[in-house]
Formats: sequence, C-alpha cells, structure tokens
Amino acid sequence: MSEIQKLNFEIKLRNHIWFWGSYFTLNFLRWGAYFNDYEYSFKSNLIEFSLHIPLVYFNLFILVRRYVLKQQYIKYTIALLMSLFAVYLLKTALTYYIISENIWPEANREYHPFEINHIVAVCIGELYVLAMASSVYLTLTWLRERERNRSLRENQFKIKLKYLENQIQPHFFFNTLNNLYALSLESSDKVPDVIIKLSKLMEYVLYDVKGTKFVPLIKEIDYIQNYIEIEKLRFENVEVTINLESDIEDIKVPPLIYISLVENAFKHGGLQNKNLKIKINCKVVGNKLHFEILNNFVISQKNDPKSGIGLVNTKKRLKLIYRNNFSLQYKTKFNYYIISLQIPIHNED
Repeated sequence: MSEIQKLNFEIKLRNHIWFWGSYFTLNFLRWGAYFNDYEYSFKSNLIEFSLHIPLVYFNLFILVRRYVLKQQYIKYTIALLMSLFAVYLLKTALTYYIISENIWPEANREYHPFEINHIVAVCIGELYVLAMASSVYLTLTWLRERERNRSLRENQFKIKLKYLENQIQPHFFFNTLNNLYALSLESSDKVPDVIIKLSKLMEYVLYDVKGTKFVPLIKEIDYIQNYIEIEKLRFENVEVTINLESDIEDIKVPPLIYISLVENAFKHGGLQNKNLKIKINCKVVGNKLHFEILNNFVISQKNDPKSGIGLVNTKKRLKLIYRNNFSLQYKTKFNYYIISLQIPIHNED
C-alpha cells in the first residue's frame, strides 16, 4: 500500500464536524471572555474558521500528496507560503469589511494591511491551526492504518496456515489410498477394515478439526492410533508402543501437527524392514509438551527422515503458530531415527 493510499483513510464526517465544532466553540468562549465581547469573538472566529478549514484540507489532500509524499519539499514550502499569503489577504479583507476597519483589534495599536507584524501574526496563527489539525488527523489515520495492517497480517497468516493444512491432508490421504490400492491388488480381505478406518480419519479431518486452531491432544492421539491401525494392515511385522506419561486431558495442540511425524516413521522405517518398531512418547515437562517418536531402520537405507512435504509443511506451520517458541529436532542413534518436538502447552482455559 502506497503512502498516498494511506491518506485516503476514512474518518467519518461526524468526527470532522465534532472536531471543528468543538474547536470553534472553545475559541469563541475563550476570546469572548478575554475581551468581554462575545459578538466580536463570534464574528472573528467565524471568519477565521472559514479560512482555517479549507487551508487544513487543502494542505492534507493536495499539498502533502503532491509534494511531501514525493519528497519535493521546496515546492511544498513555496506552495504553503503562497497559501498562507492568500489566507492573509482574505482574512484582512473580510475583517476590514465585515467587522472593523481596525484589522487587528487584539493588538495594542492600530495596524494597517501588509505591515510585517500583522502578516507574521496571521501566518503563525494559521500554522498553529494547520499543525494541530493535521497532527490529529494524521495520528488517527496512522492508528487506523496500523489496525488495518494488523488485520491484514492476521488474514495472511490464516490463509497461509490454511494453505499448509490443505497441503498436509491431501498428501496424507494420497499415501493412504496408495496403501489401499496395494492391498486391493493382492485381493486382501483387509480392504474393508482399511476403508472403515480411513473413513474415520476423513471424518476427523473434514468435520472435527475444520476451522479450529487447536484441538484436544487426546483426539489427536486417537487419530494417530487409527492411522497406525491402517499402517499395521499394510506392514506384517510392526510393533508400536505409545507412552503417555502425563495428564493430558486439558491440553490442546494444533490439529494434525503430529501425523506427519508418525507417517515419516512408517515411511522411512518400514522400507526393507521386516521387523519395524516404533515408539511414541508424550509427556509434559515444565510448560512444554514433549512429543518424541523413534523408529528403527535398516542401515543400508539412504532415505533422509527429514525429507518429504509432510515434515517440511509441519515445520512451516509450527513457525507460523509459535514463531521461534518451539523445538523440532532430528537425530540418528544406532539404527533408530528420533524426532523430538517441543511446543508450549495450550490448555482448555
């Protein structure tokens, strides 16, 4: 968004009316009490404000846009001085013909038009009003623009997060359908069981977590267990152990944040591995939720456990949700891949 567009920011008409009405009333009462002449104060302020208001908006919407935002400061200064001189001529003429031939009744002596002191006094008065009104307007505009930018960033965040979630889900179901296809080629009697469990997974994704930023950890664990049951139908010899070491009933996590880690364990551990072992540990340490998954692998494999769209998108989602307040680590120990994820605890409250 350009600087010029920022000045088009809407401030409701009634707010302009309130500002100028309040300012006029304050000036009218102030100078009326000072000279004990409210009639003169009303007339003089009526003339002044009929010049103040056009000058302020002419400066904001014409001069600032045309010169200041384009960094043409000399042209702006010349244009402003010419505007002030035009205001001086109008004010002097209106005061002379409407109020009094004494064009500066507030002074200690009678002044004539174009005397230097009178010119300076009028210009300083106009600059004071110009600076005050412009400051109020630009401050309100800046505050509203900051709120708009915040809202825009939040919407961009949601769109990006939704995009990553939508990438993860089709990726996961694509892999599961591949598994189902492999079983169907074998005319396996496991196919009905896989379809039923897959339908439960789809129900969770399409209905239970749709539009939610956080879900109960217990539901995520149930989802993972259903996924594991599907994978067990594909792998003949697989042993999965899940250890929940803490009370997790009230803890919430981003939906589908762990499934890519589990999927990765099957993907890189199951290939060429006739005895796949997977262990999942979940516990609370301080104010962090620790999730760790280990799987054995055949040493001759050259698969990188960190590769694949699932883990890449998981890391991007974590970055968006928690910024730098999380830890995702990969390591190999003996013939085990170990992935550890630590995120801040998000409770029901």
